[in-house]
Amino acid sequence: MADFQGRAIIVTGATGGFGQAAIQHFAKAGAKLVISDLASDRLDALAKELGDQAVVVSGDISDPELSERLVEKALSEFGRLDIAINNAGIVHDMMPLPRTPIADARKVIDIDLMGVFYAMRAQLPALEQRFRETGETGAIVNVASVAGVVAAPMLSVYAAAKHGVVGLTKSAAIEYARRGVRVNALCPSFARTPMATDFLDRAGKDRAAAEAAMVQAIPMRRLAEVDEVITGMIYLADPASSFVTGQTLQVDGGLSAA
Repeated sequence: MADFQGRAIIVTGATGGFGQAAIQHFAKAGAKLVISDLASDRLDALAKELGDQAVVVSGDISDPELSERLVEKALSEFGRLDIAINNAGIVHDMMPLPRTPIADARKVIDIDLMGVFYAMRAQLPALEQRFRETGETGAIVNVASVAGVVAAPMLSVYAAAKHGVVGLTKSAAIEYARRGVRVNALCPSFARTPMATDFLDRAGKDRAAAEAAMVQAIPMRRLAEVDEVITGMIYLADPASSFVTGQTLQVDGGLSAA
């Protein structure tokens, strides 16, 4: 297990499948956590389990002020910020581009793309300042998607947002390569998270067919398990991965290689 003892980590989308698994891994490795999501009741329950290892800041990642508050909370409660996991995101229903409602498109862009921009805009100066003061490097892991590196027919706006996250990641990585901050993107394919299962549940009696269609392009022909994706996240966040920046790590069962 990677050593995160005493490091302060922001995790957004904390009550989702990846978020909860990430929190559990980081907590076991000794990290201090600032956790955030819209679901304040579930956040409080998570924080109660973690005791003094975690503090809560609930809110909407599409609000720029939330990202500022998350950084401020890490500094005020733990005196430091070391790592940020920008995990919050949503997906729209599968449909051809012309049928995608404009309101749904704007919401996906606001949360999946602008939310990451707001987060990094707040996080990067704090991480750079710590590097200047202590020499300790920091890391940002943006949870994008394999839809950020390949086409995603019927999920066009989601793919556009995730391609944008990859672009932000690579650009920021170059900007901060000599300023003490590594920035990478995690690009999973569909995994057994609440987002994916809710998506499948909406297929009703055709759920099995919907899952088969979902994994058709994946050479392994299955969904990822959450822990398989978190392994990649931990690798990118680990201070030992000190020469890894500007990368997209595809945890996708071979989909992007096909």
